[in-house]
Amino acid sequence: MSRPAAAIVILGTGSLATARRIQQIYPTSLIYGLAERVAGADRVYTDFGANLRQLYAQDTPIIALCAAGIVIRTLAPLLLEKGAEPPVLAVAEDASAVVPLLGGLSGVNDLAREIAAGLGIAPAISTSGELRFGTCLLNPPSGYVLGDVELGKRFVSDLLAGESVRIEGDAPWLDSAQLPEHRDARLAIHVGSEAREPVADELRIYPRNVLVKVNAVVSAHTVGDVLREAKVAWQSLACVVAGESLMADIQLREVATELGVPLRFATDDDDFAEQSVAWSEPVNAVTVGVAPVPLVIERLGRARGRLAVIGLGPGAAELMVPAVKAELERANDVLGYETYVRMAGPFRNDQVLHCTDNREEMQRARHAFELATQGRSVVVVSSGDPGVFAMAAAVLEALHESNNPLWHSVDLEILPGVSASLATAAQAGAPLGHDFCVMSLSDNLKPWAIIEKRLDLAAEADLALAFYNPISRSRPWQLGVALDIVARHRLPATPVVLGRDIGRPGQTLRVTTLGALTPDQVDMRTMVIIGSSTTCAFRRADGLEWVYTPRWYGQKP
Repeated sequence: MSRPAAAIVILGTGSLATARRIQQIYPTSLIYGLAERVAGADRVYTDFGANLRQLYAQDTPIIALCAAGIVIRTLAPLLLEKGAEPPVLAVAEDASAVVPLLGGLSGVNDLAREIAAGLGIAPAISTSGELRFGTCLLNPPSGYVLGDVELGKRFVSDLLAGESVRIEGDAPWLDSAQLPEHRDARLAIHVGSEAREPVADELRIYPRNVLVKVNAVVSAHTVGDVLREAKVAWQSLACVVAGESLMADIQLREVATELGVPLRFATDDDDFAEQSVAWSEPVNAVTVGVAPVPLVIERLGRARGRLAVIGLGPGAAELMVPAVKAELERANDVLGYETYVRMAGPFRNDQVLHCTDNREEMQRARHAFELATQGRSVVVVSSGDPGVFAMAAAVLEALHESNNPLWHSVDLEILPGVSASLATAAQAGAPLGHDFCVMSLSDNLKPWAIIEKRLDLAAEADLALAFYNPISRSRPWQLGVALDIVARHRLPATPVVLGRDIGRPGQTLRVTTLGALTPDQVDMRTMVIIGSSTTCAFRRADGLEWVYTPRWYGQKP
């Protein structure tokens, strides 16, 4: 059985030891700990209910180390509109009990048995069918799918009432089950991919052993017609395979989504003989292939590669947007400047990290595309927002310069993050509350003369200014020049915000004035925000200062 990438959710440090024991059973799982209560968790959260509901909505298996009642009350609002239901279990903090709560059709009892075996206890399983027969007939193993849940419930009920059963087809996972088998039984478990009408006395289980290969974009309706003509059950469809030239076709992706199967891409030389696929004659640009056993999807051509350029925000986990967290969870490969990659972790053992120097942006972008064209899910990490002096521009530039059609077929997405300027501004109040200008004072990628010109014009336009890369050992003089330029257009009393490592451990925030600011107060990790002529500062109740730029300009409305 494949091990799930589960979320092990804990509320306090008292649960951490048990959580680590469970993580040894499922090494790809992550421990989620409540912020400010748990040190050493893989992920932190601030709201237990919101975190649990989000994991459930993402179809993530949940192992909650807390009372079962807390989990039930938290997830109850989601159960009325149940779609996919991931396994949900409650485990006692001291490892004395394992209680499966939800996901009977997605293997929750199997997980309960595995966790209980790892902890050396007995699972609290109460499902009648599993207790009697040693297996959940309505939850066939990976590679198989149940035909009709409602008919299946009636079928199991009849078995529990004393009926016997016969097995038709190949069902090796039932060899060790304690089923009341009889060759003349009225009830039958039928395993096969042929199309036939469902009947009440038959439990239909379909092997996912059918694929369709298309050489043009077709509709889901056409695929269904071809399957019916071939007398193949649509429930056995495991995959749609298309040529690589169709990789970027949106309509084809919608067809696969409508059919509820993955979309893979192959060359003309791929015949999938390794999996003994037998092909029918093509009909309406569709060819049906049937294998004797469930197909291994990962060996059917390759997936469309995905490349996400993400922003981690300023560093604090709670300031990372949920879409970025989800992207990191699904990634096969993570690329970036090592400092930022480490900030994005921890990572599962199966995730590959590619750490490079901060100056190797174009090389990193090209490497990301090469990985993605192999069908992998790739993440390029930036701090802050990827589109603000970060990797999004480099990735798009690499793609723009490339004539490789596979690169242009990659599923590319840019996911935003909280930029350092916005994080610093929020800590100080709202110094960027009106029009503002964001500039990098680094002349590594642009001439200093351009920086001086833009500074002068922005300051003359009376824009609030946010400086990235304000100073470094190799550029000790440039901030002083920049401040002299701004001072031509600003009063010495203009408020200035200095935010160092905002969102990271040891962050500092200080409010000063343009007249009092000197370059020695700033380093490379400091964000400098200089107000406009309307920016105000006033004392807070705690003795610090709020800084804001009002939204009106000139005369108050």
